[in-house]
Amino acid sequence: MSKAPLIIDCHGHYTTAPAELGEYREQQKKELAIDPLFDHVKGIVNISDDQIRDSLEGAQLKLQNERGTDVTIFSPRASWMGHHIGNQTTSKYWTEHCNELIYRITELYPQNFIGAAQLPQSPNADMTASAAELERTVKEFGFVGCNLSPDPSGGYWTAPPLDDKFYYPIYEKMCELEVPAMIHVSGCCHRCFHTTGSHYLGADTTAFQQLMMSKTLFKDFPDLKFIIPHGGGAVPYHWGRFRGLCDMMNLPSLTEIIENNIYFDTCVYHQEGIDLLLEVVPIENILFASEMIGAVRGIDPMTGHYFDDTKRYIDGSKLNGEDKAKVFNGNTRDVFARLDNRLKEVGLI
Repeated sequence: MSKAPLIIDCHGHYTTAPAELGEYREQQKKELAIDPLFDHVKGIVNISDDQIRDSLEGAQLKLQNERGTDVTIFSPRASWMGHHIGNQTTSKYWTEHCNELIYRITELYPQNFIGAAQLPQSPNADMTASAAELERTVKEFGFVGCNLSPDPSGGYWTAPPLDDKFYYPIYEKMCELEVPAMIHVSGCCHRCFHTTGSHYLGADTTAFQQLMMSKTLFKDFPDLKFIIPHGGGAVPYHWGRFRGLCDMMNLPSLTEIIENNIYFDTCVYHQEGIDLLLEVVPIENILFASEMIGAVRGIDPMTGHYFDDTKRYIDGSKLNGEDKAKVFNGNTRDVFARLDNRLKEVGLI
């Protein structure tokens, strides 16, 4: 009997962190209320290993076991990244604490979680600190990827588009370290946009359009890899529109543009949506993910199952066994170049 394919969830966040992490953030906000340019010190977040275990064993670990997934690429809570809050020292120390918690998780549960980094982006800062933090987390903590926000302003979109040379320091570091970036915005402070319902999905679509239109980025960085989360926002549903725009703008075909550089995850919370994604996007460009205990946590009354139990949708799709294996692990191992070494270290392959 052949062994079942390893099931790798490429999109998980530590949404169940102990209260002490949030208390640290509230202290930062109090300091900023005194002075928006407050020069923070890193300080200490007192969280024990037992607290970490308690935060996971009835949550993400329990759901991994129940749903039949093996390992999650795990990063700090996306809605808490909060790049728009404070200044560069605010983001630097907040990010360091968040990433260090992820590292501790990967040491406590090496066969369940592999790290991906939050970056200390800030609306008024360049990407130097982000490149440094990426290097630290990859080289010291064994992380295999990162989350990159195209909108550190929290919904006001003051940053340059993703193909601007403003981002080149982080792209150079990504290519040097052979790690991809998941495009992921954070909390939204613009009253027109609900954070997870409109800001996230709109940002996914906007980021894809920026990357699609670039005529230089992937020539400058042919090995650069991005994951567009949440199934690509509106992109799969409007695949024909984007193909048509490529034609109108004299760009290569959409399939050619994304082939080695742009990928989509499966954080789509109904069977029909997954089926559409699998039908229109090349299978080689789709990575399994759930973002469990994330934006949508309830039970679907139409199915009786959790919305974010996305493995059920892949199992229920018309994909053959070979293509399911690509989605469940093969594509992710190709995109995350450092992943196989870590999987070998912890005995998963």
